[in-house]
Amino acid sequence: MDSITIRLTKAEDAERLLAIYEPYVLTTPITFEVVVPTLSDFRNRIRTISGRYPYLTALKNDVIVGYAYASAFKGRAAYDWSVETSIYMDQDYRGHGVGRMLYTALEACLKKQNICNVCACITYPNPASISFHEAFGYGTVAHFHKSGYKFGSWHDMIWMEKFIGEHMDEPHAFVPFSQILENKIEEKSHGKFNVIPQTNYPR
Repeated sequence: MDSITIRLTKAEDAERLLAIYEPYVLTTPITFEVVVPTLSDFRNRIRTISGRYPYLTALKNDVIVGYAYASAFKGRAAYDWSVETSIYMDQDYRGHGVGRMLYTALEACLKKQNICNVCACITYPNPASISFHEAFGYGTVAHFHKSGYKFGSWHDMIWMEKFIGEHMDEPHAFVPFSQILENKIEEKSHGKFNVIPQTNYPR
C-alpha cells in the first residue's frame, strides 16, 4: 500500500523541491517568476521562510512529490495574523489528493501560530488551482487585470481568502514557527507533541 507522509522540509530537500518548481517557471504563468532560481538562492528561501512560517514537504513512498508553505502577506506588524499560502506539486502527482493533505497540515501549523487569514494569489485563469482552493474553503476576494507579463501575454491575477482563526478584539500574539518548534522539542521528548498531526496517510 502506498503511503503519503507530510513532514517539515529539510535543507537537503532543496534540490528536489527546486526540480518540482522549475517547470512552473519555465513553462507556465502559474508563477510570475521568469528565471529559475539557483539552488543556493532556493535553499536560502527555504531557510528564511522556515524561521517564521511552516514549510512542508509531501513524500509518497519516501519520494518527494510536492511541497507547501506560508509566507508573509505584508511586512508590517498589523498583518501578522495573515499569510500567503503556496503549493507546488510534481506534475505526475497533481489531482491525487496530496495537495489537500499538505494544506491540511499547513493549516494545523498556522493555527498554532494564531494565524487568522490564509490568502492565495493565483494567476487567472487557472481552473484547477481555483477549484482546489474553493474545495478547501477559500473564496475569491479580488481580481486584478493584466498584472503580469510572461510568455508574450498579459495575465490577470486573483486573491482568494479563508479564515482559519477567530478575529478577536484582542487577538493572541503571532508566534514565529521556529519558536513553536523550540518550545515543543521538550514536550515532544516526553511524548506529548507532534508538530504536524496525522502525518502518515495510507493510500
